[in-house]
Amino acid sequence: MQLYCISGIVIFKAAATMTAKPPKLNLPLLVLARVCTTAVFMVFPACLSVLRSEWEMTATQAGLIQGGFTVAMAVSLLAASFLCDRCGARRVFTLSAAASALAALAAAAFARDFTSGLITMSLIGLTQGGTYTPAIMLASSNAPAARKNAAVGWVLAGMSAGYVVSIILSNLMLDLTDYRAAFLSAAVLTAAGGLFSYLSVRHAKDIEAAAKSAASALSPGQRRNSRLLILGYIGHTWELLGMWAWVPAFLVAALSGASGMSAVELGIWTALALHLSGFFASFLSGMAADKLGTRRVLIGFALLGCVCSASVGWAASMPPSLLILLIALYGFATIGDSAVLSSAMTDAVPPGYLGRALGVRSVLGIGAGAIAPVNFGMVLDAAPATAAWGLGFLTLAAGGLLAFCCACALPSPSRVALKLHT
Repeated sequence: MQLYCISGIVIFKAAATMTAKPPKLNLPLLVLARVCTTAVFMVFPACLSVLRSEWEMTATQAGLIQGGFTVAMAVSLLAASFLCDRCGARRVFTLSAAASALAALAAAAFARDFTSGLITMSLIGLTQGGTYTPAIMLASSNAPAARKNAAVGWVLAGMSAGYVVSIILSNLMLDLTDYRAAFLSAAVLTAAGGLFSYLSVRHAKDIEAAAKSAASALSPGQRRNSRLLILGYIGHTWELLGMWAWVPAFLVAALSGASGMSAVELGIWTALALHLSGFFASFLSGMAADKLGTRRVLIGFALLGCVCSASVGWAASMPPSLLILLIALYGFATIGDSAVLSSAMTDAVPPGYLGRALGVRSVLGIGAGAIAPVNFGMVLDAAPATAAWGLGFLTLAAGGLLAFCCACALPSPSRVALKLHT
């Protein structure tokens, strides 16, 4: 009788093992989670013109709030990246998404002046960073090798869509009620994003197990490629964050008198031009990298971004429709290499070092991205009025040029194949 029972248990366990579903990431739900979680990202900038009056803030105080958000996010990016190597990307991602929802709800409930705004926006930044790197790691480690770039691209496309939702929803709430409704509606979406985040990765393969098995040091080739990718990312963020900071003001200066658009309409068109184009760029660049190769796509997007940075500042006199199309192309070019740079890093660095590498990359990149708008502003103040915008955007082209040079220095697929063959 005992033999029958033991045999039955063994057969049951074997059947359960055979029928158990393999680990699987729900990528569409993860993309939706990124849309909802980042819906709080742009609420403060979108409401800034109202908040300066409501909260009786100076421009310096408004800048301090946005700066607090950025610094807190940089800290959380670094911390989350290191924690992923120790605790697993899935755990860090789901806990950070839940914390983001709580921080967004706290902002909706308590942000009523400069001090409370600084605290709550810093809390949002501190939690948002913890959802970024782990999402990239999970998408990359769970996707088939032939579709890895596309998977990361879709995750970043979801973030771009979230920025668009954030700006449009905030402008709509401001038009219908007030800034409190804008913060609350974004908080509700962020809470939904926390739930979607958990559901999307609960059956996913975690990267922690792979990380524990990676005991060897990086090879010389891996070190070289990772350094090139980090330098390319620094150039990318210099150009991207500088462009995001100054394009809205450039469009106001160029279009406010000639286009006949209201401030709300101009804000919506700016959001669509910058971030909707980024949505398409993120997943299209990932798909292109899977088909054409990482190096070619990085070279193409870096070169296009550099050309746009060097030319857009001189185009203020273009017809409004053409100028907005040019800005959309600019947004497409500068965000397009982001997904491919992230996916390439997951290939260049072993899992045991990936969190740390992405963390260092994020801090250096965001640091450069924080300096770029200041440098742009200094050029804008010092240059003659007729050339100020052109020279300002030209400083951002330096980042595109750096990214282009780093992409060109990466090994081509033919050289990699030759080394493997020999």
